[in-house]
Amino acid sequence: MKKVGILGGTFNPPHIGHLIMANEAYDALQLDEVRFMPNAIAPHKQMIEDASMENRLRMVEIAIEPYEHFKMETIELEMGGISYTYQTMVELCRREPDVQFYFIIGGDMIDSLHTWHNIDELVQIVKFVGLKRPGTKSTTSYDITMVEGPELNLSSTLIRKRLKNGGTLKFLLPEGVQEYIREEGLYGAR
Repeated sequence: MKKVGILGGTFNPPHIGHLIMANEAYDALQLDEVRFMPNAIAPHKQMIEDASMENRLRMVEIAIEPYEHFKMETIELEMGGISYTYQTMVELCRREPDVQFYFIIGGDMIDSLHTWHNIDELVQIVKFVGLKRPGTKSTTSYDITMVEGPELNLSSTLIRKRLKNGGTLKFLLPEGVQEYIREEGLYGAR
């Protein structure tokens, strides 16, 4: 069976932490590829409207372009509406029955896994992969494969604040993504 990692999120914007998480899981579990899956509307986050769905998609494309083992997964954008991981993964498993999916999450999502829509059914169809994040317990009663990797206290919220305030983004945001944000005038970038 093909082994495919899925890293979902708003990617508003995608940053170096997302790339590191995906690569750590890819390497540790010897995955065939990792797909970045931007969601349409996240059930657990208030969406910042500074970047359209198309903007977020393009930023992910720019961020992953240099890496052969990173791909784009647009199923949640195609489905539209609130993106529940369970519904998405049921559909992906139907479309690709010969693939074992590994759903990659950070410590904050590990801590709240018990609140996910249809989580008991979801853990039956995907394998969860977790990476710790500073400030989280990164614990759950659900079966999850923990991967050791750098613990970065980096978030899209911090990136948006820095863009708005003119702070440095060197080494935090892929250069192409930073250029795109400035060209498009996203997040009040200065």
